[in-house]
Amino acid sequence: MSTAQHLAVIDLLRSREFPAEHGRSECGSEGPGYHIAELLTSDTFWEDDGSRRDIVEEQYEAERDGLTVLLGDRWGPPQRFSLASLFERTMDAALGAVDEGEAEEIPEPWAQLSSSVPDLHLWHVDGRWIALGVAQWDKELPFQLLAMVTEIDPP
Repeated sequence: MSTAQHLAVIDLLRSREFPAEHGRSECGSEGPGYHIAELLTSDTFWEDDGSRRDIVEEQYEAERDGLTVLLGDRWGPPQRFSLASLFERTMDAALGAVDEGEAEEIPEPWAQLSSSVPDLHLWHVDGRWIALGVAQWDKELPFQLLAMVTEIDPP
């Protein structure tokens, strides 16, 4: 997919209504209050010694950064939003580290993103959050360049 196609997908998601149920779309995943588009997906790294993985990670970050520049021309510079503490809070709640009466529920899409994306480039435009991030679920699994549009505020 080209940069122009990435921008077209982001614009499509910004204009699209949010679904009532969680599910898949032609772009990725979606649910009440959010859309996540999988703009690019790499190959896996099962047979890699780590060198190809590092190169692909740099390429995906460069793709994200290039889109960030173009979106920054539209909406100004993004916030850099770390999801590390959100991931810890999600894990604490899932593992019961917090008393049941005090368990924090992290809303989607934030819980989903925090499990695979270390940080986001984030804008708030016309009442919606737009974000770009590079995801990887585990070192052998593919990288993904993700775009997210949501009306749900970051927790």
